[in-house]
Amino acid sequence: MWGRASRATLPALRTTFDTLALLAGIAILYWGANWLIRGSAQVARAFGVKPLVVGLTVVAYGASAPELTVATQAALTHHERIALGVVIGSCAANISLILGLTALISPPTIDGRIIRREVPVLLGSVIAVPILFRNGVLSRLEGAVLVMCAVVFTIATLAVSSRLEPDDPLEIEARRTEDNAATLAGKGHPRGSRGTAALQTAIGLILLVAGARLFLDGARGVGKEIGISERMLGLTVISLGTALPELIGSIVAASRGNAALAIGSVIGSNVLNVFLVLGVTAYLRPIHAGELLHVSDLIGLVGITALGILMLRGSRKISRVEGFVLVLAYIAFITTAALL
Repeated sequence: MWGRASRATLPALRTTFDTLALLAGIAILYWGANWLIRGSAQVARAFGVKPLVVGLTVVAYGASAPELTVATQAALTHHERIALGVVIGSCAANISLILGLTALISPPTIDGRIIRREVPVLLGSVIAVPILFRNGVLSRLEGAVLVMCAVVFTIATLAVSSRLEPDDPLEIEARRTEDNAATLAGKGHPRGSRGTAALQTAIGLILLVAGARLFLDGARGVGKEIGISERMLGLTVISLGTALPELIGSIVAASRGNAALAIGSVIGSNVLNVFLVLGVTAYLRPIHAGELLHVSDLIGLVGITALGILMLRGSRKISRVEGFVLVLAYIAFITTAALL
């Protein structure tokens, strides 16, 4: 009897441990990204780098770091379904859920210059995904091309930002972005020495790697226990966990009256998710999609992005009604993915 009771208890214990690992992994990923962004920003400031440059490089790449670490670890451990789900799910969550919640809290004003420059890149990056998977494989060469696109996008954006004056609205907004990124978890810490900032950056990287492994193992364990596929696990639980820094940062910014910061964050994060995260993942291990990739996921991602771009048109505000529509679009995307 004791043996039967012990065997019956083991699955419950495994589920509990997997759930704790998942939650701990999310927390470590969040703090790792936070420390990486904060430390790197302090190092950049110490060398006199402009706030806009910091925002477009350190903050943008740091915000995509959780997706990058989780997706690469998933691919390297032969869980390509999760890696693909993370990229597609994070992009969908950014453009619909995060932007929608931000608009519900405080409708953001859109700078027309950002829209004219970056929205075409956003649209191009999303359209590139189904094109690259047309033969069912994302090769190492194609991954390298995507990474080069990320580099070119960053260089071009920095070249444009270098011509801005200190009192330009975009430069002022960038300073707010940097401050907001440094205070995702509350009040920011005082600026320290270069050595302290470098140490903080290194600790952030270590936390990201450790958190990604813990989060991935916990999520896979929970998914196995409840019978959810790795594809859906990547599209939902894992993608939302890796998008946590952007989600919290956008909500904090909106609650403080800086909702416009979410626009650049969402666009930059989605572009880097495709170019950088998917590119690095494929370069390390070519992704053989085959049945791993559902056409409905791609259609949903392109549709959500098109809806978001439609609401980003011109220099205007995204209304609360439009924010509500974006949130509904995310729910519809996840529901459709679960049913098909």
